[in-house]
Amino acid sequence: MKTGTMSRSRGIATGLTYFFLIAGALLMIFPFLWMILTSLKSLSESVQIPPTIFPEKIVWSNFKDALTSLPFVNLYINTIIMVLVRVICAIVFSSMAGYAFAKLHFKGKNLLFTLVLVQMMMPSQIFVIPQYQMLAKVSLTESIFALIFPGLVSAFGTFFLRQAYMGIPNEIGEAAYLDGCNQWQTFTKVMLPLTGTSVAALTIFTAVFAYADLMWPLVVNTDINLMTLSSGLATLKGQFMTNYPVLMAGSLFAMIPMLILYLIFQRQFIEGIALTGGK
Repeated sequence: MKTGTMSRSRGIATGLTYFFLIAGALLMIFPFLWMILTSLKSLSESVQIPPTIFPEKIVWSNFKDALTSLPFVNLYINTIIMVLVRVICAIVFSSMAGYAFAKLHFKGKNLLFTLVLVQMMMPSQIFVIPQYQMLAKVSLTESIFALIFPGLVSAFGTFFLRQAYMGIPNEIGEAAYLDGCNQWQTFTKVMLPLTGTSVAALTIFTAVFAYADLMWPLVVNTDINLMTLSSGLATLKGQFMTNYPVLMAGSLFAMIPMLILYLIFQRQFIEGIALTGGK
């Protein structure tokens, strides 16, 4: 009886677990399905009350209108350049800064690291005006460099990689020094290769955050040809009325790069999330 009761309880628990997991998956997928279905509707049907789930008649012209409303080629190029350069800067500068804060001893180290933590704790909107004024004084607004500027350094990346270097025993660096390595060689040839998983996680999250950046590209550039995908799509939202089917069609086009990246680097995405949670 006890064995049967335990098996029945285990079966109920397993069933409930699968039920909540499936319900959560459907809840996460529903916005994407709604976006796809809305992109196939007419304007009148998309704002109908009560709303309809499936379109009565598929309107393929929404995708054509989205392509003609925005210069998607320029938006794709700007987004790729911004994401690529921000990722490179985050890896290079955060690796060096994280190693310095974790393994080197110098005056003011704790104070400087406290400033990094303070920057992490503050909302990013606080830095928009100072950063814009810095670019305006050197006449670099309305440029591709303006998109990259806030990502030249990363407080999160510095903190994240510092934690990774803190997990490496000091004896490894000391052994490299005894073998004749200087500080730079110890960093590049010994320490940096040991943080490959952490660097991959930082790469993934930097790319995702840069790709989703909306406010800064809208502030620093007003030329549609110098905007990114997220800021370009924001221009499709009208002041009094928005063509939601065209906006959803454009959103589908904007999803393509990140969707391809996820399909290619799915394992790294999952490992990055797990590693960040562990840290």
